[in-house]
Amino acid sequence: MAGDLDLLRKRVSAFVRDRVCPRESLLDAGGPTARDLRGRLRAEAREAGLWALPLPSGLGGGGLPLRAYASIAEAEGASDHGPAALGSAPLLDVTMLSRHGSSRVRAEYLRRLVSGGLRTCYAMTEPDAPGTEPLLTTTRAERRSGGGWTVTGRKWFVSNAADADLVTVLARTSGTTGDRDGLSLFLVPTGSPGFRVVRELPVLGATGQYEIALDHVDVDEDHLVGEPGRALALAGERLQLGRTLRALRWVGQAQRAFDLLCERAVGRQGARGPLADRQLVQQHVFEALLAIRTTRPLVYEAMDLVAEGREAHVEVGLAKTAAARTLQEVADRAVQVFGAAGLGPDTPLPALFRTGRTARILDGPDEQHVSAVARRVLRSPRRPGPAVTPL
Repeated sequence: MAGDLDLLRKRVSAFVRDRVCPRESLLDAGGPTARDLRGRLRAEAREAGLWALPLPSGLGGGGLPLRAYASIAEAEGASDHGPAALGSAPLLDVTMLSRHGSSRVRAEYLRRLVSGGLRTCYAMTEPDAPGTEPLLTTTRAERRSGGGWTVTGRKWFVSNAADADLVTVLARTSGTTGDRDGLSLFLVPTGSPGFRVVRELPVLGATGQYEIALDHVDVDEDHLVGEPGRALALAGERLQLGRTLRALRWVGQAQRAFDLLCERAVGRQGARGPLADRQLVQQHVFEALLAIRTTRPLVYEAMDLVAEGREAHVEVGLAKTAAARTLQEVADRAVQVFGAAGLGPDTPLPALFRTGRTARILDGPDEQHVSAVARRVLRSPRRPGPAVTPL
């Protein structure tokens, strides 16, 4: 099994390296050309037997368990477009809807999500209510007299909202701002009257984030996800897996930046020989490798706990923070070794650095995770021990 998994990881890594990475600039640009290209890549992934590896086999996926998928997620994540091209991007929504969606939602959407026929997005953050403070959510859902709900509000930094068919929206269904209870999740078809994309929100020049508005959007009763008022528990469950998956992908991108750094150091000749002979360049190599090697075990430990359904708040907080910092650090060191070439359009380093920098804010800023982990550790009667028992 271990040998088969290693071979699968190598095949995924080769697919991303040879087919996805060379087309990143076209995929980054968005629009019809990117959609057509993404469709061709998905067809190639299916033909190669690499489609939707972590999604349920009963729905058309590969059925790979989460723990086994960890190394695959790292390989896919070497490019931001890898998960979408290989069909694993809907994993969070498929997991959430499989566990908490109504029978109609499961029957109508799950198989189409796994096949790539539907695209989803997740809307939690608001202009005046950050995702780290969901109790401040102002988007509201009111019950309709004839059944169902009417949702009104505004969300922003919603990934891929312009191309999505469905959006999961956090809204208040009871209580007032600041109450812990009374928040619910709704699955909203983006074709519903009253739903609109307000504007794109470029992040350090990158596309893909949007602001959306819901103006009295009617939502069927069976499109409520889980029980009303229980959104925080569902969102927490989703965040644990989501943050761990993103951390794995960031490690994959850090490894990609490190490989570029090493290739540049060995291949670039200066007046006094290759850059690799210079001690300051060697220090960049050492520090980058140290960051990756110390971060990867944290992330895999978090995935093990999440896969087992165990308490993992401390481990996920450590993994998310470490992976984001590592990606930014390694990409920065690679840029330094490349010099001016690392700032231009001929390498992926500007995009990798941008991802690392934004990762330290999106999905919970460093400060939030630092405080949350420290509070849990300090109030615990048993301090966390080493992940591996020393010999």
